[in-house]
Amino acid sequence: MKPPVFFGAAGLVIGFVVFGAGFTDTAASAFEAAQAWTTRTFGWWYMLAATGLLVLSVFLLFSPARHVRLGGRDATPDFSRLSWMAMLFAAGMGTGLVFWSVAEPLTHYMQARPGLESRTPQAAGEAMRLTFFHWGLNAWAIYIVLGLAIALLHFNRGLPLAPRNILEPVFGRAVMKGWAGHIVDILCTVGTLLGVSTSLGLGAMQINTGLERFLGWPISTTVQSLLVGVITLLATISVVAGLSSGIRRLSRANMIAALGLMAFVFAAGPTGRILESLVTSSGLYIQSLPRSTLFVDFVRENDWQADWTLFYWGWWISWAPFVAVFLARISRGRTVGEFIVGALIVPSLATFAWLAVFGTSGLDLALSGDTELARRIVEEPAIALHALLETLPLAPVSMALATGVILIFFVTSSDSGSFVDDMVTSGGDPDPPRAQRVFWAVSEGAVAITLLLAGGLSAIRNASIALGLPMSCILVLAAIALVRTLGRQEGARRPRAGPPDASS
Repeated sequence: MKPPVFFGAAGLVIGFVVFGAGFTDTAASAFEAAQAWTTRTFGWWYMLAATGLLVLSVFLLFSPARHVRLGGRDATPDFSRLSWMAMLFAAGMGTGLVFWSVAEPLTHYMQARPGLESRTPQAAGEAMRLTFFHWGLNAWAIYIVLGLAIALLHFNRGLPLAPRNILEPVFGRAVMKGWAGHIVDILCTVGTLLGVSTSLGLGAMQINTGLERFLGWPISTTVQSLLVGVITLLATISVVAGLSSGIRRLSRANMIAALGLMAFVFAAGPTGRILESLVTSSGLYIQSLPRSTLFVDFVRENDWQADWTLFYWGWWISWAPFVAVFLARISRGRTVGEFIVGALIVPSLATFAWLAVFGTSGLDLALSGDTELARRIVEEPAIALHALLETLPLAPVSMALATGVILIFFVTSSDSGSFVDDMVTSGGDPDPPRAQRVFWAVSEGAVAITLLLAGGLSAIRNASIALGLPMSCILVLAAIALVRTLGRQEGARRPRAGPPDASS
């Protein structure tokens, strides 16, 4: 255990739970006020930071640094490429992608935005483009810059597998080992826990919807809190089993089940329209990316950007320590180029395929005239996936599979997050104590329940946006540390010039 980090992070988490559960109304108001202040004052910073991290990732992909291997020239990967991809995708997106893949495009289509009329063919195309933007390259770039910095400093420089090591290339080893390092690790531990808890809250809402349709259970925060408790127990068992036995196997099972569900919806849904949407939306996304990634709504005619883009950027940033440390832990033996392709390009393409299948199928309901169902989905996003599957053949089978996919995503997010928190609070130990894994798994469930009690989806949105602000500063330090570390690696790789030839 690293006592300052463990007890500092645990104290903040316990205080958050006591405040949210004991003073629910006050907590909800505090989250809302923090969100409003953050978006009003630092919305521009979120957009600039996300853009800068994406530009840096693409630059490194085509630079000579792409050949640097994590762990040295002779290092070999600890996991197969399939297991590696499954674990990073389950950690990076999780239940959030399942939750919003149907609801978000429909919401953008049904609700007017400044300069765009709702419920038109143009609105449908814009809805898919915006959804691609929120779940695409920017999100994964936020993850991988910190992850690559931590991995390089751990495997190639022998520093702890913890966020604090990014301070060494910038400020020196003395600062990294002092209270500045403790504070960085504490913030990242709390950020990991709150970010994962956000997804657990979303997952509980969706599983509650599935059980309401199968078993007639009421949709309520009480049921959702019970679900969080049960899934937290399963996640605790998985994280105690370890990385290879528990998390790896669950992630692979999750990927197979998710691909099966996606293949079914692709075949049973509007297949032709899905393919058209994938091609068109990808083109629109690429064309508009430079404008979208730097757009800041300084006029603020409404709260659209705060409710959507800034929510996502805050969510991704708050998730960054969790995904980064986990990616670093599983990526020994990969080159920098392979890391960026595997954690930026491939997951983005897979995400686009998932969104095209489920988002287009949901939009097809509204375009075909079923606006009542579309309106219900917009009002209650948690019902979106199950409501879509009810309109397709073999609904009971597909809904059962969907509930299982959400359940496994739920468990993999929680056990991976607990594993990361345990590593960080153990001083960067890649194989941390099992007793602490139990503590962090239970803490994630407690925070998820607190967020549900403090206002459900609105509280989750507000907490995520506000939490991203301090995390974004850590990401900037990570970018600087990454550039400096790769510069040293490249300098070491170049042969030194010998003395001049005396005969010349």
